[in-house]
Amino acid sequence: MEEMGVNDNYIQGWVAGFLNNPEIEEQRITDEWESGFEDGKEHTDSNFTNFT
Repeated sequence: MEEMGVNDNYIQGWVAGFLNNPEIEEQRITDEWESGFEDGKEHTDSNFTNFT
């Protein structure tokens, strides 16, 4: 994902979701992070190209 230029917030959210980490503080959540978190929880990588 990093080599393809995917948004950093998406990647961080994806990793957090994949590892079942708790959500970050509400004021720090971005749309990109939230989408990554949901995709990570589902263990899917099919949506990350939307965030390049």
